Amino acid sequence: MPKQKHKGLTIAAIGSIPLILVLGNSMLIPILPSMKTELNVTQFQTSLIITVFSIAAAISIPVLGYLSDRFSRKAVIIPALILYGLGGLLAGAAAAWFSSSYTWILAGRIMQGIGAAGTAPIAMALAGDLFKGAEQSKVLGLVEASNGFGKVISPIIGSLLALLFWYAAFFAFPIFCFLSVLFTIFFIKEKKAEKEPPPVKKYVRGLVSVFKTEGRWLFAAYLTGASCLFTLFGILFYISDILEKDHHIDGLLKGAILAIPLLFMTTTSYITGSNIGKKMSLMKKLIVIGCLLMTASFASLIFFTKLLPFFAVLVVSSIGTGLVLPCINSFITGSVPSDRRGFVTSLYGSVRFLGVAIGPPIFSTLMEWSRSGMFLSTAGLTLLCGILCMMLIHVAKKKPTEENDSLFEKLQFT
Repeated sequence: MPKQKHKGLTIAAIGSIPLILVLGNSMLIPILPSMKTELNVTQFQTSLIITVFSIAAAISIPVLGYLSDRFSRKAVIIPALILYGLGGLLAGAAAAWFSSSYTWILAGRIMQGIGAAGTAPIAMALAGDLFKGAEQSKVLGLVEASNGFGKVISPIIGSLLALLFWYAAFFAFPIFCFLSVLFTIFFIKEKKAEKEPPPVKKYVRGLVSVFKTEGRWLFAAYLTGASCLFTLFGILFYISDILEKDHHIDGLLKGAILAIPLLFMTTTSYITGSNIGKKMSLMKKLIVIGCLLMTASFASLIFFTKLLPFFAVLVVSSIGTGLVLPCINSFITGSVPSDRRGFVTSLYGSVRFLGVAIGPPIFSTLMEWSRSGMFLSTAGLTLLCGILCMMLIHVAKKKPTEENDSLFEKLQFT
């Protein structure tokens, strides 16, 4: 555990890593309509700017998760941040100077996605390594809040940068990544491995045993985390489109409006992470309540088209998301020994990225099909997640003499 005087800087450094990650998609959401016009591409092609980033990340995450278990977290995070920044540089240069710039932008986004695979999921594992017990839950809540804070400020930053030129956001990525690299190098001190990493075959057997015994609850947790990100980015894609097309709202005001639901989510994530401690029963209840709040909100949105009541109902789903994610993070991060934690948290990050990846294209299709159908389908998904978590996560009663800090030892599953 970090020394008390350095603890704040260590937490800030860990928090900067998911903050950088979030900028990768959220900062571009406000400028997607401009990108569509400038590049002369279709709505679906525009959504691919988000999707290829997330798919590249989802595919790369398990590999980088294994490498972080075998070597060290920093040995993965630092090169990943550098690659992330270089991808932004390529995309920005392509938009400014290349012919066939759309193809090169996609190439830059794929580079960024691979880099992103070594950021937030590894940061979760790192938080699990450096902090224990109630403090671990608190730090993981701060990591999720940092993730959410990035989502809040990134539409505003994206909108402000677009006032310079529409592709300016791409050139901002290398700057942010450089700062995060410095934080990581100087303020995160990892423990030295006490023993040699296991051979690949033994490592894989250990993972198989984890998923054999805990697979059903992990499936529910993974699906719920992915669904939260799927609905979040799908709804943001929808809002970005209607603000410009139906309400003629653009620029900084648009970025500020997009930040409203994200602000509620971030605040809730921070409060939740700061207070759940090691209370497993409370975590399960909050996950189910959060899913039900999301379901009620999405189902109700079919009745609202005016902006003010629409956002008033939408923030209920944001509060629900803010209840769910820190609890899921704590369950998953504390569920396995540290020598396999990188892979399990990375796989969770992978399915979260898949949620982000499929959100914009699926919502793009649903928008053309039926507005009511879009919201009701989303409500059905979050309701399913709530039911699965209620059925598959069972919390064992703590014995009076039990002092183990591992959540894995405190959970029993059907």
